[in-house]
Amino acid sequence: MRKSLALGFALLLVAAVVPTTYIELTTRRHVVSPEAAPAVPWGIVFGAGLAPGGEPSPILAERLEAAMLLWRTGRVERLLLTGNTDPYHDEIRSMRRYLTKGGVPERAISVDLEGLSTFDSCWRARGVFGVQRAILVTQAFHLPRAVFLARAAGIDAVGVRAGGGRWRAPYVWRELLARPLALVDAWVHPRPPLPAATPLAG
Repeated sequence: MRKSLALGFALLLVAAVVPTTYIELTTRRHVVSPEAAPAVPWGIVFGAGLAPGGEPSPILAERLEAAMLLWRTGRVERLLLTGNTDPYHDEIRSMRRYLTKGGVPERAISVDLEGLSTFDSCWRARGVFGVQRAILVTQAFHLPRAVFLARAAGIDAVGVRAGGGRWRAPYVWRELLARPLALVDAWVHPRPPLPAATPLAG
């Protein structure tokens, strides 16, 4: 019985660690500093929850600050915001408000109202919004998976870390579960084609 449990645990560990290591290694060269980021048409900002009062959570605020820096320095022309749009938890509305207060004009903001997961956001960025080159803005714990999925979707993507390079312990376990699923998503779903017309706002 103990041997069976030990074997089962070892298999689960391998199933989590191998995809995590693979994604880390294959995306490492595509993660850059804001200063080294290329000038591209799009920056993609992933939702990350709200604080009381409907303001961006601390993690989301870090992403938005990094995105504003990229826009101000001319690294991106437009920002595509993806996230939850539930009436009682509208990340998109909060993100847009934060950016416009920070000086980003409405004309430079597009929104994806159906980007409810990293996979959905990346596939829709390519297939719905016609994104071909982009900088992804998120934290170090999430960035390798986001870059992996974006590149699997056919986007020439690099990632810029929001909030520095530190990991947040609660998210380590989430990523260990999410990265194997990212491999499955990338392998099972065909690369989306570019749309006939690119929507600039949503």
